[in-house]
This record gives sequence, structure tokens and C-alpha cells, in this order.
Amino acid sequence: MKTNITTLLENYEKQIIGQGNNLRLLLTAALAGGHVLIEGVPGTGKTQMVKTLAKLLDSDFKRVQFTPDLLPSDITGSSIYNMKDQAFQTLKGPIFTNVLLADEINRTPAKTQAALLEAMEEKQVTIQGETYALPDFFFVAATQNPIEFEGTYPLPEAQQDRFYFKLQINFPQLEEEVAILQMVIQQQNNLEEVEAIFSNTEIQRLQADIQTVNISHEIADYIMKIVRKTRELESIQHGASTRAAIAIAKTAQAWAFLEDRDYITPDDVKMVAIPSLRHRVQLSPYAELEGSDIDETIKELVGSVTVPR
Repeated sequence: MKTNITTLLENYEKQIIGQGNNLRLLLTAALAGGHVLIEGVPGTGKTQMVKTLAKLLDSDFKRVQFTPDLLPSDITGSSIYNMKDQAFQTLKGPIFTNVLLADEINRTPAKTQAALLEAMEEKQVTIQGETYALPDFFFVAATQNPIEFEGTYPLPEAQQDRFYFKLQINFPQLEEEVAILQMVIQQQNNLEEVEAIFSNTEIQRLQADIQTVNISHEIADYIMKIVRKTRELESIQHGASTRAAIAIAKTAQAWAFLEDRDYITPDDVKMVAIPSLRHRVQLSPYAELEGSDIDETIKELVGSVTVPR
């Protein structure tokens, strides 16, 4: 199993150059049973990251382009009257898949954004009063553009809290961009040639194994102290909820598993703390005026909590 994980990550990095840590974090969240918010300027490979992961995991993939006129039923599905059969028929929407890419999620109003809430939290969808289960492996990756605010609808805190991670995609280094350019010119980035590494059954087995990774009482206490610290700092206006601690614990389990360990270390917690918290905490107006950075604030916060021995 470890060999297959190594092969998956190697193949992933061949297709998506210059984003090694983000790719690993994306896989971590997916295997932990969570969802990911991906923020980056256009053209940095956000869509390709998600499509490639779906291909490597041999998973059904659907993409929804979020626009101001998108309706909740365009995502979840609807019930229509079939004249031939003289009965109502349920048409399932694109949310019935393994990997859903919600592209530019902040371009649609809150009512449509909220159509994802039940699915992300409970892995089910309600259509005209009838509840339908989603696949066992269900992963939402939502993208948003950080530099364009006209015609956008910021995600409510409740919606953001459903995402385990918020990943920030930056431009790659010069050498990496040259490699990307050459790969596209030589047509070496054909997604059809990417081979699946895990089947759906194997993914479920992986997720079950991840849940057995040991979280000691000391590590659980360490995670909770980090989260509670976000509520105490003057530089943070709104701290993180208990759900943040759950996200850190579950993704730390997955990260440790990818490192071939059956227990969590403080370093695993530190690795997932920033992407787990950056969308859940809000800097105070004073800290923003001082030019504080949310990632640096979280890093300093985590560093101030005593590490268990």
C-alpha cells in the first residue's frame, strides 16, 4: 500500500509541477474524508490538480461552473413529471459523484452555495423531500479567485467551516514554469494517459486504515490548546470552532499515514494547522492595519503552544 501511495504522489507531481506540498495536502484532505477550498489566480492549475487527483483515484469527476444565475437544483438535481409514465421522476444533479469541482464558488449567491452544505456534512442530498445518499467516497474541491471581487459573494463563515483545508496556490519558480511550458508544448500533459493507482474499494480501505492512526491524549490536548489559543489572542477577532480541532486531528491522521506511521506526532499537527485554520480565523482590524499576515499569525500561535513530549 505504501508503494502505491508513493507511486501516486510521484505521478501526481509529474502532471502538476511546482505544487508538491499542496498536492500532498489535497490528497490528505480527500483521504481524511474532508473537503478543500483552493484559492489562486487564474491559470495556476487549480482545476487540473483536482481532475488529476480524481483520475489517480479512479473516481467519477464532475465540474460545476458557479455563476450568479446558478440555482441550487442545478447542483443537487430536481423532480420532474414524466408524461409518458404519468409519474414524478428524480433527475440527479452533478453532485452525485466522487469528486466534485465547484469552480469559482464565490461567484454564486449564498442560497446556491448552501446547496452544498448538507452534502459536505452528511453525504446526502434532499430533493423534493426525498433523501438520497452520496457515494462513500465524496470529495468537494472549491476554487475561488483572490484578486477579483466584483460580482462575487464571499463564502459565509458556516460554509467555510465545512472545508478541512484552504490551500493557497502561488506561481511556481522559473525553472518549474519552464518545465510546465515544455510539457504543454510537447503534449506530455494528456490526462487520458494518467493511470489510476487506487480503486474505489482500495480508497475505502485506505480511509478505514487512516482512522486507526493513534491520537494520544497528549496530542489531542495539544490540538485543542492550539484551537483555544485562537480565541484568546488580541490579534484574532474571531477564533476557530471545535470543528477546526476535528479537522486538524483527522488530517493529521491522514498525513501521518502518508508518512507510513500509525501514530501522530506534533510535527504532523504543525503541518496541517495553517491550512486548517487560515479560513476559520479572522484578524482583528488593528492587526490588519498593522499589516499582519494570517499565516504568520497562525505559525506564531502554534509555536507559542508547549509541544508535548
